[in-house]
Amino acid sequence: MKRNETVLVTGGTGYIATYIITQLLKKGYSVRTTVRSIKREGEVRAALEELGQTTGEELQFFEAELTKDTGWAEAVANVTYVLHVASPIPIFMPKDENELIIPAKEGTLRILRAAKNAGVKRVVMTSAFGAAGMGYTAYKNDYVFTEKDWSNLAPGTKLNAYYKSKTLAEKSAWDFISKEGDEFELTTILPVAVMGPVLGKKVSGSNHLISMMLSGNIPGFFDLYFPLIDVRDLAEAHILALETPNAAGERFIISNEYSLSMKQLGMILKSNLSEVGKKIPNRTIPSFILKFAALFNSMARYTAGDLGINYKMSSTNAHKVLRWKPEYSIEETIIAAGKSIIEKNIF
Repeated sequence: MKRNETVLVTGGTGYIATYIITQLLKKGYSVRTTVRSIKREGEVRAALEELGQTTGEELQFFEAELTKDTGWAEAVANVTYVLHVASPIPIFMPKDENELIIPAKEGTLRILRAAKNAGVKRVVMTSAFGAAGMGYTAYKNDYVFTEKDWSNLAPGTKLNAYYKSKTLAEKSAWDFISKEGDEFELTTILPVAVMGPVLGKKVSGSNHLISMMLSGNIPGFFDLYFPLIDVRDLAEAHILALETPNAAGERFIISNEYSLSMKQLGMILKSNLSEVGKKIPNRTIPSFILKFAALFNSMARYTAGDLGINYKMSSTNAHKVLRWKPEYSIEETIIAAGKSIIEKNIF
Protein backbone atom coordinates (compact mmCIF):
# COMPACT_ATOMS: atom_id res chain seq x y z
CA MET A 1 0.00 0.00 0.00
CA LYS A 2 1.46 3.36 -1.03
CA ARG A 3 1.78 5.79 1.86
CA ASN A 4 1.92 9.56 1.69
CA GLU A 5 4.79 9.76 4.17
CA THR A 6 8.49 9.98 3.41
CA VAL A 7 11.16 8.57 5.74
CA LEU A 8 14.83 9.53 5.74
CA VAL A 9 17.21 6.76 6.84
CA THR A 10 20.73 7.98 7.55
CA GLY A 11 23.74 5.84 6.67
CA GLY A 12 22.15 3.85 3.85
CA THR A 13 25.23 1.70 3.22
CA GLY A 14 25.09 0.31 6.75
CA TYR A 15 23.99 -3.20 7.64
CA ILE A 16 21.09 -2.24 9.91
CA ALA A 17 20.00 0.63 7.65
CA THR A 18 19.69 -1.67 4.62
CA TYR A 19 17.30 -3.99 6.45
CA ILE A 20 15.29 -1.00 7.69
CA ILE A 21 15.02 0.45 4.18
CA THR A 22 13.80 -2.92 2.89
CA GLN A 23 11.01 -3.13 5.45
CA LEU A 24 9.99 0.50 4.91
CA LEU A 25 9.69 -0.02 1.15
CA LYS A 26 7.66 -3.18 1.67
CA LYS A 27 5.26 -1.18 3.83
CA GLY A 28 4.77 1.40 1.10
CA TYR A 29 6.80 4.32 2.44
CA SER A 30 8.76 6.62 0.19
CA VAL A 31 12.33 6.41 1.43
CA ARG A 32 15.34 8.67 1.27
CA THR A 33 18.76 7.65 2.48
CA THR A 34 22.08 9.38 2.95
CA VAL A 35 25.44 8.07 1.79
CA ARG A 36 28.87 9.65 2.15
CA SER A 37 29.39 9.26 -1.59
CA ILE A 38 26.63 9.07 -4.17
CA LYS A 39 28.84 6.58 -6.00
CA ARG A 40 27.67 3.97 -3.46
CA GLU A 41 24.04 4.12 -4.59
CA GLY A 42 24.49 1.00 -6.72
CA GLU A 43 25.91 -0.91 -3.76
CA VAL A 44 22.84 -0.15 -1.65
CA ARG A 45 20.40 -1.02 -4.43
CA ALA A 46 22.22 -4.32 -5.01
CA ALA A 47 21.94 -5.20 -1.30
CA LEU A 48 18.22 -4.42 -1.38
CA GLU A 49 17.74 -6.63 -4.43
CA GLU A 50 19.49 -9.41 -2.52
CA LEU A 51 16.72 -9.07 0.05
CA GLY A 52 14.11 -9.31 -2.71
CA GLN A 53 13.37 -5.60 -2.83
CA THR A 54 13.59 -4.00 -6.27
CA THR A 55 13.84 -0.22 -6.13
CA GLY A 56 12.98 2.73 -8.29
CA GLU A 57 11.93 6.31 -7.64
CA GLU A 58 10.44 5.36 -4.26
CA LEU A 59 14.06 5.30 -2.98
CA GLN A 60 16.16 8.44 -3.32
CA PHE A 61 19.79 9.03 -2.38
CA PHE A 62 21.41 12.12 -0.90
CA GLU A 63 25.09 12.74 -0.28
CA ALA A 64 25.75 13.83 3.32
CA GLU A 65 28.28 13.16 6.08
CA LEU A 66 27.95 13.30 9.87
CA THR A 67 30.88 15.70 10.09
CA LYS A 68 29.58 18.29 7.57
CA ASP A 69 26.47 20.46 7.24
CA THR A 70 26.38 20.04 3.47
CA GLY A 71 23.45 18.02 2.14
CA TRP A 72 21.36 17.60 5.27
CA ALA A 73 18.85 20.38 4.59
CA GLU A 74 18.11 18.88 1.18
CA ALA A 75 17.87 15.35 2.60
CA VAL A 76 15.27 16.23 5.25
CA ALA A 77 13.16 18.61 3.20
CA ASN A 78 9.50 17.46 3.12
CA VAL A 79 10.29 14.38 5.23
CA THR A 80 7.85 13.15 7.89
CA TYR A 81 10.21 10.91 9.87
CA VAL A 82 13.96 10.49 10.26
CA LEU A 83 15.55 7.20 11.28
CA HIS A 84 19.04 8.20 12.37
CA VAL A 85 21.00 4.97 12.04
CA ALA A 86 24.40 6.24 10.89
CA SER A 87 27.15 6.15 13.49
CA PRO A 88 30.91 5.57 13.49
CA ILE A 89 31.60 1.87 14.17
CA PRO A 90 35.27 0.99 14.64
CA ILE A 91 37.03 -2.09 13.32
CA PHE A 92 39.89 -1.16 15.64
CA MET A 93 39.67 1.02 18.72
CA PRO A 94 41.28 4.42 17.99
CA LYS A 95 44.07 5.76 20.18
CA ASP A 96 42.12 8.99 20.54
CA GLU A 97 38.55 8.31 21.71
CA ASN A 98 37.42 11.62 20.21
CA GLU A 99 37.74 10.07 16.75
CA LEU A 100 34.50 8.25 17.62
CA ILE A 101 32.91 10.60 20.14
CA ILE A 102 33.01 13.84 18.15
CA PRO A 103 31.39 12.58 14.90
CA ALA A 104 28.80 10.55 16.83
CA LYS A 105 27.75 13.46 19.04
CA GLU A 106 28.08 16.31 16.54
CA GLY A 107 26.53 14.24 13.76
CA THR A 108 23.48 13.53 15.92
CA LEU A 109 23.03 17.22 16.77
CA ARG A 110 23.51 18.18 13.12
CA ILE A 111 20.70 15.84 12.08
CA LEU A 112 18.38 16.96 14.88
CA ARG A 113 18.85 20.61 13.96
CA ALA A 114 18.14 19.86 10.30
CA ALA A 115 15.07 17.82 11.27
CA LYS A 116 13.72 20.60 13.46
CA ASN A 117 14.23 23.23 10.76
CA ALA A 118 12.47 21.00 8.20
CA GLY A 119 9.42 20.36 10.38
CA VAL A 120 10.06 16.61 10.80
CA LYS A 121 7.47 14.93 13.02
CA ARG A 122 9.72 12.36 14.78
CA VAL A 123 13.34 11.25 14.87
CA VAL A 124 14.09 7.64 15.80
CA MET A 125 17.74 7.33 16.76
CA THR A 126 19.74 4.11 16.84
CA SER A 127 21.67 4.19 20.09
CA ALA A 128 22.98 0.99 21.72
CA PHE A 129 22.76 -1.10 24.87
CA GLY A 130 26.28 0.25 25.30
CA ALA A 131 24.63 3.54 26.28
CA ALA A 132 22.73 1.90 29.15
CA GLY A 133 24.60 -0.98 30.75
CA MET A 134 28.34 -0.38 30.62
CA GLY A 135 30.96 0.85 33.05
CA TYR A 136 29.65 -0.77 36.23
CA THR A 137 31.38 -3.25 38.53
CA ALA A 138 29.24 -3.85 41.60
CA TYR A 139 26.15 -5.59 40.23
CA LYS A 140 26.87 -6.69 36.69
CA ASN A 141 25.85 -10.34 36.94
CA ASP A 142 22.57 -10.03 38.84
CA TYR A 143 21.28 -6.60 37.86
CA VAL A 144 18.72 -6.34 35.03
CA PHE A 145 19.31 -3.21 32.98
CA THR A 146 16.34 -1.21 31.68
CA GLU A 147 15.85 2.03 29.77
CA LYS A 148 16.15 3.94 33.05
CA ASP A 149 19.85 3.10 33.13
CA TRP A 150 22.72 5.00 31.55
CA SER A 151 26.26 3.76 31.13
CA ASN A 152 28.67 5.07 33.73
CA LEU A 153 30.62 8.10 32.54
CA ALA A 154 32.14 8.93 35.92
CA PRO A 155 35.82 9.96 35.87
CA GLY A 156 38.11 6.95 36.15
CA THR A 157 35.55 4.52 34.75
CA LYS A 158 37.03 2.17 32.15
CA LEU A 159 34.44 2.74 29.45
CA ASN A 160 35.71 2.11 25.94
CA ALA A 161 35.48 4.75 23.24
CA TYR A 162 32.60 3.13 21.35
CA TYR A 163 30.33 2.81 24.40
CA LYS A 164 31.24 6.34 25.45
CA SER A 165 30.45 7.70 21.98
CA LYS A 166 27.01 6.04 21.95
CA THR A 167 26.23 7.27 25.47
CA LEU A 168 27.29 10.87 24.82
CA ALA A 169 25.54 10.98 21.45
CA GLU A 170 22.25 9.78 22.92
CA LYS A 171 22.50 12.08 25.94
CA SER A 172 23.15 15.02 23.63
CA ALA A 173 20.03 14.10 21.64
CA TRP A 174 17.82 14.08 24.71
CA ASP A 175 19.37 17.35 25.92
CA PHE A 176 18.58 18.92 22.54
CA ILE A 177 14.96 17.74 22.71
CA SER A 178 14.53 19.05 26.25
CA LYS A 179 15.70 22.51 25.16
CA GLU A 180 14.56 22.81 21.56
CA GLY A 181 12.24 19.90 20.80
CA ASP A 182 8.81 21.42 21.33
CA GLU A 183 7.93 20.95 17.67
CA PHE A 184 9.04 17.35 17.13
CA GLU A 185 9.59 14.05 18.90
CA LEU A 186 12.51 11.75 19.71
CA THR A 187 12.59 8.01 20.30
CA THR A 188 15.76 5.98 20.80
CA ILE A 189 16.48 2.32 20.06
CA LEU A 190 19.15 0.51 22.11
CA PRO A 191 20.06 -2.79 20.45
CA VAL A 192 22.43 -5.36 21.88
CA ALA A 193 24.89 -7.15 19.54
CA VAL A 194 23.33 -7.43 16.07
CA MET A 195 23.68 -10.55 13.93
CA GLY A 196 21.88 -12.09 10.97
CA PRO A 197 22.27 -12.86 7.26
CA VAL A 198 25.10 -10.85 5.73
CA LEU A 199 24.64 -8.73 2.62
CA GLY A 200 26.98 -8.54 -0.33
CA LYS A 201 30.57 -9.49 0.34
CA LYS A 202 30.84 -7.53 3.57
CA VAL A 203 30.72 -8.92 7.10
CA SER A 204 29.32 -6.27 9.45
CA GLY A 205 29.29 -5.67 13.19
CA SER A 206 28.93 -8.67 15.48
CA ASN A 207 28.83 -11.04 12.50
CA HIS A 208 32.64 -10.66 12.51
CA LEU A 209 32.74 -13.03 15.49
CA ILE A 210 30.96 -15.73 13.50
CA SER A 211 33.22 -15.16 10.51
CA MET A 212 36.32 -15.48 12.69
CA MET A 213 35.06 -18.71 14.23
CA LEU A 214 34.26 -20.24 10.83
CA SER A 215 37.69 -19.29 9.47
CA GLY A 216 39.43 -21.17 12.26
CA ASN A 217 41.18 -17.99 13.42
CA ILE A 218 39.90 -18.30 16.98
CA PRO A 219 41.98 -20.86 18.90
CA GLY A 220 39.50 -21.22 21.74
CA PHE A 221 36.75 -19.57 23.75
CA PHE A 222 37.12 -16.81 26.30
CA ASP A 223 34.79 -16.30 29.25
CA LEU A 224 32.65 -13.84 27.33
CA TYR A 225 28.88 -13.51 26.97
CA PHE A 226 26.89 -11.97 24.13
CA PRO A 227 23.32 -10.63 24.27
CA LEU A 228 22.08 -10.85 20.68
CA ILE A 229 19.29 -9.63 18.43
CA ASP A 230 18.49 -10.51 14.82
CA VAL A 231 18.94 -7.62 12.40
CA ARG A 232 15.50 -8.32 10.92
CA ASP A 233 13.81 -8.04 14.31
CA LEU A 234 15.78 -4.87 15.01
CA ALA A 235 14.61 -3.31 11.74
CA GLU A 236 11.01 -4.04 12.69
CA ALA A 237 11.51 -2.39 16.08
CA HIS A 238 12.71 0.79 14.38
CA ILE A 239 9.62 0.99 12.21
CA LEU A 240 7.31 0.32 15.15
CA ALA A 241 9.08 3.13 17.01
CA LEU A 242 8.33 5.39 14.05
CA GLU A 243 4.66 4.39 13.80
CA THR A 244 3.60 4.03 17.46
CA PRO A 245 2.23 7.32 18.89
CA ASN A 246 3.14 6.45 22.49
CA ALA A 247 6.77 5.78 21.54
CA ALA A 248 7.56 9.50 21.61
CA GLY A 249 10.00 10.32 24.41
CA GLU A 250 10.84 6.67 25.06
CA ARG A 251 14.01 4.56 25.00
CA PHE A 252 13.73 0.90 23.97
CA ILE A 253 16.26 -1.84 24.68
CA ILE A 254 15.95 -4.34 21.83
CA SER A 255 17.14 -7.82 22.80
CA ASN A 256 16.17 -11.46 23.15
CA GLU A 257 16.75 -10.74 26.86
CA TYR A 258 19.45 -13.28 27.56
CA SER A 259 23.06 -13.87 26.60
CA LEU A 260 24.98 -16.77 25.15
CA SER A 261 28.51 -17.56 26.19
CA MET A 262 31.14 -17.44 23.47
CA LYS A 263 31.41 -21.23 23.73
CA GLN A 264 27.64 -21.75 23.41
CA LEU A 265 27.65 -19.59 20.28
CA GLY A 266 30.52 -21.61 18.83
CA MET A 267 28.83 -24.92 19.59
CA ILE A 268 25.65 -23.80 17.78
CA LEU A 269 27.74 -23.13 14.68
CA LYS A 270 29.75 -26.32 15.09
CA SER A 271 26.68 -28.56 15.34
CA ASN A 272 24.75 -26.95 12.48
CA LEU A 273 27.29 -26.07 9.80
CA SER A 274 28.73 -29.47 8.84
CA GLU A 275 32.30 -29.48 7.49
CA VAL A 276 33.04 -25.80 8.00
CA GLY A 277 31.85 -26.01 11.59
CA LYS A 278 34.57 -28.53 12.34
CA LYS A 279 37.13 -25.71 12.31
CA ILE A 280 35.58 -24.31 15.45
CA PRO A 281 37.54 -25.35 18.56
CA ASN A 282 36.23 -26.95 21.73
CA ARG A 283 38.74 -25.61 24.24
CA THR A 284 38.45 -22.67 26.62
CA ILE A 285 41.25 -20.13 26.93
CA PRO A 286 42.11 -18.82 30.43
CA SER A 287 41.12 -15.21 30.99
CA PHE A 288 44.60 -14.13 32.02
CA ILE A 289 45.79 -14.61 28.44
CA LEU A 290 43.33 -12.03 27.10
CA LYS A 291 44.14 -9.69 29.97
CA PHE A 292 47.82 -9.96 29.12
CA ALA A 293 47.11 -9.27 25.44
CA ALA A 294 45.13 -6.20 26.49
CA LEU A 295 48.38 -4.60 27.62
CA PHE A 296 49.49 -4.37 24.00
CA ASN A 297 46.36 -4.53 21.81
CA SER A 298 43.45 -2.06 21.70
CA MET A 299 40.84 -4.63 20.62
CA ALA A 300 41.96 -6.98 23.39
CA ARG A 301 41.48 -4.10 25.85
CA TYR A 302 38.04 -3.48 24.37
CA THR A 303 37.13 -7.15 24.97
CA ALA A 304 38.90 -7.88 28.23
CA GLY A 305 36.68 -5.51 30.18
CA ASP A 306 33.70 -7.82 29.53
CA LEU A 307 35.33 -11.04 30.76
CA GLY A 308 33.00 -13.03 32.99
CA ILE A 309 30.10 -10.58 32.70
CA ASN A 310 26.76 -12.10 31.76
CA TYR A 311 24.75 -8.98 31.02
CA LYS A 312 21.03 -9.08 31.72
CA MET A 313 18.57 -6.64 30.23
CA SER A 314 14.83 -6.17 29.82
CA SER A 315 12.92 -5.36 26.64
CA THR A 316 9.61 -5.08 28.50
CA ASN A 317 9.17 -1.47 27.39
CA ALA A 318 9.36 -2.50 23.72
CA HIS A 319 6.92 -5.37 24.30
CA LYS A 320 4.39 -3.12 26.06
CA VAL A 321 4.60 0.13 24.11
CA LEU A 322 5.58 -1.05 20.62
CA ARG A 323 3.91 -4.47 20.80
CA TRP A 324 7.26 -5.72 19.49
CA LYS A 325 8.19 -9.37 19.75
CA PRO A 326 11.28 -10.97 18.17
CA GLU A 327 10.47 -13.41 15.41
CA TYR A 328 13.86 -15.13 15.36
CA SER A 329 15.47 -17.07 18.18
CA ILE A 330 19.14 -16.52 18.95
CA GLU A 331 19.92 -19.96 17.52
CA GLU A 332 18.10 -19.18 14.25
CA THR A 333 19.96 -15.89 13.98
CA ILE A 334 23.39 -17.44 14.51
CA ILE A 335 22.76 -20.24 12.02
CA ALA A 336 21.39 -17.84 9.40
CA ALA A 337 24.43 -15.61 9.78
CA GLY A 338 26.81 -18.56 9.57
CA LYS A 339 25.14 -20.04 6.50
CA SER A 340 25.18 -16.74 4.64
CA ILE A 341 28.89 -16.24 5.41
CA ILE A 342 29.67 -19.74 4.12
CA GLU A 343 27.54 -19.32 0.98
CA LYS A 344 29.32 -16.09 0.13
CA ASN A 345 32.72 -17.53 1.06
CA ILE A 346 33.67 -14.49 3.17
CA PHE A 347 35.29 -16.16 6.15
